[in-house]
Formats: sequence, structure tokens, C-alpha cells
Amino acid sequence: MGLFNAIMDKIFHHPLARQAEQAAVNAVGNLANQAGGQSAAQPQAAPQAAPQAAPQAPTPQPAAQPAAAPPAQASQAPAQPVDVEAVLSQMAAQKGGGGNWRTSIVDLLKLLDLDSSLQARKQLAQELNVHAGADGSAEENMALHKAVMTKLAENGGKVPESMKG
Repeated sequence: MGLFNAIMDKIFHHPLARQAEQAAVNAVGNLANQAGGQSAAQPQAAPQAAPQAAPQAPTPQPAAQPAAAPPAQASQAPAQPVDVEAVLSQMAAQKGGGGNWRTSIVDLLKLLDLDSSLQARKQLAQELNVHAGADGSAEENMALHKAVMTKLAENGGKVPESMKG
């Protein structure tokens, strides 16, 4: 497993990220329940209309099909974007600050309890194809941080534009 995968794993599998996914699943479930209540009302209205006109009798069947769709949507709900900034902010608060993780790759790696050594950052630069400045330079470190944030966004993370560069 590469260093970027470890970063992604630490953020996307943090309890706050799971809470956000669960909230999304619950929201979809609530919508399904509301839709279920509405579709239940429609079939009741349809029998009243059915004696007047026979073609309206098939109408309740299409209404029943959308009610079956929410479970499929619920299984897709975990694909909701993870709020990277919220997760990292919570981690920083739990650790008493977290340094300058918003702009520093070293502080970000330390916040995630990952190796922040020059060798680790060289490996990360290779993984993300970052070639800015000399190894370990401020220029490379800033480029690495922006590349990590951009890559997190590409993989389902919600990252502020200011962090992506």
C-alpha cells in the first residue's frame, strides 16, 4: 500500500467520515419513507378514480416501482463525498491543534500518524508524480500538499478549492 492510500484510508475511514455516510443513508431512508407514504396515498386515490375510468387502474403499479428504488439508492449512499476538512479539523482538535495541516504536508502526515520523513515524502512525490523543487524543499512540500488534496477530491473527498491549488 502506498503512502497516498494510507492517507486516504486514515481520512475516509475516520469515524466522522462514517457518521457523514450514515447521515446520508438516513436521509435517503427518510426520503424513501416519505415517498412511500405518498405512494401509499396515491393507490388509495386511484381506486376512487378507477370506477369512473378503467384506464387509471394500472397507474398504481408505476407508483410502486419508484418505492422499490430507494433501497438501491441507499446502497449507493456511501459514495457520498467525505468532508476532508471536517475530518481533519476534528482530528486536529482531538490532538490539540494538529499544526498547520491545511498547508503543510509534514503536519498533515503527522496529524494522520503517518511517516513524515524526507524518504516518505519522496515516495509520495513519486506516487503522485510531483516534481517541484528539490526533494524536501518548501516548494516540493507545498506542491505535495496540493497534490494530495486534489487527489483526495478526485477519489470522493470534499476539499475546499483553496487547499487544492
